[in-house]
Amino acid sequence: MYSQTLKHEKETMNSVRDYLLNLYRQNDGTSGQYEISSCPQLIERVQQLGFLPLLDSGIVGYCAEEMMAPDYHYVQFDDGSWEWPLWTWKGPAITEGGCVYGKFFGGKAGFISRDWWRDFYNYRRSIYPQPESGSVEEVILTTLREQGSAIARDLRAACGMTGPRMRSRFDAYVNRLQMGCYIVTEDFVYPRDKHGKQYGFGWQLLNTPENLLGREAHSTIRTPQESYERILAHLHAILPDATEKQLSKLIK
Repeated sequence: MYSQTLKHEKETMNSVRDYLLNLYRQNDGTSGQYEISSCPQLIERVQQLGFLPLLDSGIVGYCAEEMMAPDYHYVQFDDGSWEWPLWTWKGPAITEGGCVYGKFFGGKAGFISRDWWRDFYNYRRSIYPQPESGSVEEVILTTLREQGSAIARDLRAACGMTGPRMRSRFDAYVNRLQMGCYIVTEDFVYPRDKHGKQYGFGWQLLNTPENLLGREAHSTIRTPQESYERILAHLHAILPDATEKQLSKLIK
């Protein structure tokens, strides 16, 4: 059964469209043969679909969490500890799978494949202009460019945003910069206990896409509108029952 699943996954995009169609027409979001049960399968799904929100996207079945096999969902134990494979696979999907990750979809996190990144970047930069000179967003972006990459909390401190309630304000600025494709997540860094075991939800290691991927990964001959139409046509193909409003919300 497992080998048959892998064979089907490597077939044409039609099988992926059928899979998604079947998934989001069902209330429980389960299909069976295309469930994700490993990090390599998560990476493969991103490469197949091009765009994959991490959690609820507003389209039933269209997010990594709803594609997970039942035994791989989030579980919290009696002692307060937890297990969530999808969360721990995010970092390797970025560093080993070539996936671009950030809060791209309505301020929510998700993955984009390298094949689709340049079009997404091209369109988003056209609707999210460069931060204004002297603005907080410019300070954050300039500081990050100077440092090369930085853990979110260290970047916040370097920008002087350490006062009361400054964390939520900083996060809001960074989220907007991610929506504009000015900042992406390079990896996740986890603290370790005295036994050397990782714990917690991890800290974002932030970077600029140009520094992380190289400027050549962002060049395209298409206009922003052409990139938008290309992405929209692709999403219509893999999500034929989604409304124009739902798809537009993902892109904008």
